[in-house]
Amino acid sequence: MQNEDTMTGEMLVETVKNQLEDGNPVKVKETLMRLVMTGTPRDEAIEMMACALSVEVFDVAKNEGSFDLKRYSENLDALPDMPWDFEE
Repeated sequence: MQNEDTMTGEMLVETVKNQLEDGNPVKVKETLMRLVMTGTPRDEAIEMMACALSVEVFDVAKNEGSFDLKRYSENLDALPDMPWDFEE
């Protein structure tokens, strides 16, 4: 039986894969191409992107706010550095 964190991680990865398939937001596909071209394995790149997505998802849940596409895009741009690596 899977724990809640594993299921959440899998859902985030699935969401990124859906974004890639839909081509929306475009930044997701651009980020995947950039990471793969710089030597990151595709699966690892998608997991990194899911981490960037998790920052937004958890912020929305915690603060009952709305999804911040600009911040998500900035977190994608910062990869392979993880969002929590540069927060103060």
